[in-house]
This record gives sequence, structure tokens and C-alpha cells, in this order.
Amino acid sequence: MKKLNPEHIKAILELINQGPYFQLLSMEVCKLDFGYCRVDVNLEMKHLNPFGGLHGGVYASIIDTAAYWAVYCDLKENVGLISLDLKVDNLSTVKDGKIIVEGKRLKAGRSICLSEATVTDTQGKLLAHGTSKQLITTGLQSINQAVTAMGYQSLPPKFL
Repeated sequence: MKKLNPEHIKAILELINQGPYFQLLSMEVCKLDFGYCRVDVNLEMKHLNPFGGLHGGVYASIIDTAAYWAVYCDLKENVGLISLDLKVDNLSTVKDGKIIVEGKRLKAGRSICLSEATVTDTQGKLLAHGTSKQLITTGLQSINQAVTAMGYQSLPPKFL
């Protein structure tokens, strides 16, 4: 099995966490590994619906993010991904504090990947769960395209 380059992971985390949508929702991808992604969100007023609970769209966005990046390390260098679908089950609400989203790869195939994500509070209470399928692409939504779009020069190689 290939070994991930820690310098690449550090650089990719910096890159994606500066993305405009990630900034808008104040979500931070904290960890990437083979088949795993962790996203943290410190809740603010902007995350809440008019009733004072976490908006369902926030659940969908953070689950989509964790599920998507959970398969990243399993893919070849500079291969792209496109989310094909997203199923989200909102199980409970939360109004404040920190929430933790853990994405896990269920299967990384030749063209389709399947992953899931869970959202919990800091006490481990399950707030939401989701699954997603992603299409592996060549030359579309690749890391090199993200590097260019974000104004970076390059990233270290993904694998050692």
C-alpha cells in the first residue's frame, strides 16, 4: 500500500479550508487519512434556522464535505471527484457548541465511491447521518484545478 505524504496532507488541508464555502460555514477539515475525514464546526448564529436549531442545509453541507474527503486519500494522484448523490437523515437538533463530523469510505471502486458521515456533539450524541456516492473523474474537479482556482502554485506529491 502506498504511504501518504504528510506534507501533502498538511498542504491540502490548508488549501481546502481556505475555500470560500468552507469559510462561509466556518467548517474545518481537521484530518484526512485512508478512508477517513474529520470536520469540526463551532456553531454560530449563522448556522441556525429561524427556530433556533441547526439548519438542515448545514447538516447536508458538512456531511457532503466529510463523505467526499473520506475517499480522497484512496484515489490516485490528481484524480477528481464529483458527488453523485447525498442522503441525509437529520436525527436531532443542536443550538450551540462544537459538532464533529466523521466521514468514512465504505468502498472505493474504479469509477464510483461510496462513503458515509456521522455528525455528533462533543458528548458523542448522534445528530445526523448521511451517505454519498462520488464519481471518480479524470481532468474534472481535480486537486490541480483546486490549486489553480485558489491561487496556489503547487502541492507536494500525494504519496511517498
